[in-house]
Amino acid sequence: MGNFYSIIPPEGIAFTVLSLALTGAIGLFIGGIKVFKINFGIAGVLFAGIILSYLGLNPNEKILEFVREFGLILFVYAVGTQVGPGFFSSFKRDGLKFNVMATAIIILGIFLAVIISKIFGLSMPLSIGMYTGAVTNTPSLASAQQAIVNTPFVDKLNDISVGYALAYPGAIIAIIINFILIRLIFKKESQSDIENLVKTSKTSNIENYSIKVENKNLDGIKIKDIPAINTFNIAISRICKNGNLFVAHEDDIVNLGDIVLAVGTKENLEQFMKIVGTISNMDLRKMPSRIIHTRVIVSRKQVIGKTLEESGIYSHNVIATRASRADVEFIIGDDYRFQYGDNIVLVGEEVDVKKASGLLGNSPKDLNHPQLVPLFIGIITGVIIGSIPFHIPGFSHPIKIGLAGGPLLAAIFFSYRQSIGTISWYMPPAGNLMLREIGIVLFLASVGLKSGERFFSMLIYGSGLKIVTLSFIISFVPIFLSGIFMKIKFKSNYLSLCGALAGSMTDPPALAFANSLSSSNLASMSYASVYPWVMFLRIISAQILVLYFPI
Repeated sequence: MGNFYSIIPPEGIAFTVLSLALTGAIGLFIGGIKVFKINFGIAGVLFAGIILSYLGLNPNEKILEFVREFGLILFVYAVGTQVGPGFFSSFKRDGLKFNVMATAIIILGIFLAVIISKIFGLSMPLSIGMYTGAVTNTPSLASAQQAIVNTPFVDKLNDISVGYALAYPGAIIAIIINFILIRLIFKKESQSDIENLVKTSKTSNIENYSIKVENKNLDGIKIKDIPAINTFNIAISRICKNGNLFVAHEDDIVNLGDIVLAVGTKENLEQFMKIVGTISNMDLRKMPSRIIHTRVIVSRKQVIGKTLEESGIYSHNVIATRASRADVEFIIGDDYRFQYGDNIVLVGEEVDVKKASGLLGNSPKDLNHPQLVPLFIGIITGVIIGSIPFHIPGFSHPIKIGLAGGPLLAAIFFSYRQSIGTISWYMPPAGNLMLREIGIVLFLASVGLKSGERFFSMLIYGSGLKIVTLSFIISFVPIFLSGIFMKIKFKSNYLSLCGALAGSMTDPPALAFANSLSSSNLASMSYASVYPWVMFLRIISAQILVLYFPI
């Protein structure tokens, strides 16, 4: 060992990099081991770091501090970029109900953490570590550790990670026990939810109707002047006159007997048909012609932020009927603005569609090449935001959201906007995943390598078992009460409820368990509907707890 240290000194950068890589590799291996379909996932890196630290692996602390903060920035920025596009839409329909439930779970968890810490006389850092572990939320752990640096408890920084590590395993078990108990208590309803479920999918609900014009009041008017065409959000892509098929433009005249191909949701098409006429036995999509429809990817910077009308594609005798963005498909009109990565359906003759496609870019390979300038602009903005102190009514001291909150808010804002001018904040999914995973591995490895001695000392000689038990209560009670309430009050679908409960803890192992109950993706859909808001609240709440913990 002495010869090894003479080659790679423990205080050097090389040894620290080696230690981090070793911790990451072992931790990811541990996290991938499944027991009863459950694994620790990325948290395995933290446990690997703790074990290696206890065994004597002690790299340079100053370098570890930098790596921890840098990893944190990369991670929370990637998380913000991931959740940003759907952040506000997650509050629609059932998503609002589940987000309110998730907020209640967070508030109740904080309340329990504070009460338990006061009753049992636990220190603030240890209690907050218990809270972050009890909700299985690694970003909140990162947020709390970053916030405590500027408090009198900075010397107890490692206690947060110790509390997290002690609480985390029991928290996963607590969530799954809740799923089982709710199913037993509401056995009949839950079984019915699973057995009678119509399998959902991500397929589009947009359809095409070939409608024969039979309303005399429409004879001789322009397509854009057809009543309720905008109200029902209908696009007309083709028109057949006297057996001849043409691309339909908004200024084209319709006459009695014409057949138009209307695009929209089934419900809206049914209503639109009451105004125009009846379904034709001639399907315009199957008529022999040179007209085609194809999907085109927006990848040309010059059209980003422009409307359909401003883009110039109409000059090529084509029309755009719909777009897909973030797995959601919708009808578009002249005022629709392009965003990087949008998937547009163009209709026209093949040669014209090809020209219009070139105008929009249509280069899928460009989507796989991450734009680094927007990434750095976002991080710079996030660091500045995180460093600005602001006041919250009712609190005597200003608060900084720090390196966890600032980059998160910046990423949510920029990814929601998608583009500013010609700069696009679109990040390829693979690039986002890599950035996120590298960031969290670096963070957890750094935290674990500084916490080993304290962790085993508390587990073996201190109050480790008591902390495990108390953390289990913080995990179990809010989920159980909220789950029971949602079943009684709202008759929530069992699978949707399990997904939302897993999302309220941002816990992938729990989601995996919920998904194993059925082939439906309902659990995943409700998990996704609460994930953005919960992630934001978990990060902010951890910092508020650090600054205003009532001890």
